Amino acid sequence: MPLSPAAPREHLHTRTITCKGYRRRDGLWDIEAHMTDIKTYSFDNRDRGAIQAGEPVHEMWVRMTLDLDFEIHDLEAVTDLSPFHICKEATAGMKRLIGLKIGPGWRRKVHDLVGRTAGCTHLVELLGPLATTAYQTLHAALEERAESQPSRDRPPIIDTCHALASDSPIVKLEWPRFYTGEQ
Repeated sequence: MPLSPAAPREHLHTRTITCKGYRRRDGLWDIEAHMTDIKTYSFDNRDRGAIQAGEPVHEMWVRMTLDLDFEIHDLEAVTDLSPFHICKEATAGMKRLIGLKIGPGWRRKVHDLVGRTAGCTHLVELLGPLATTAYQTLHAALEERAESQPSRDRPPIIDTCHALASDSPIVKLEWPRFYTGEQ
């Protein structure tokens, strides 16, 4: 069901984020994000001269390479377009995330390493969708690995959202051993 009808308005800006997940032949995983910001109007820009309607103000890419334990083995960031030439300098600092694991405390660690003036706000924002795309991409492989264990640990996906709350009917059906609701 779509949103309710909107009030009369004028479209000014579109941010598009596309994330894709890949299984690599070497056993690692690549998660990629591409972001564009596009205005519906033209405007002057000190560094680029003018930015035309429909031309990206921002166009950025991030590729995160990780293992099945969500440890980052490599991270590449590219800024093709930005409002300031200096913005491209922020991409190199993203390498500071190599060695981190996506999991509890992830956002705080990212902010500490590449937040504010240590990085680029837009590249940091892309890390959220990248992390959730990583979970979606690796889910089947994680389930396969968990099923092969003699005594299965509590799936880490439990309690990550409303549907997967430990007392939800989904958890009761999928992982009854870890269900905490009323019997």
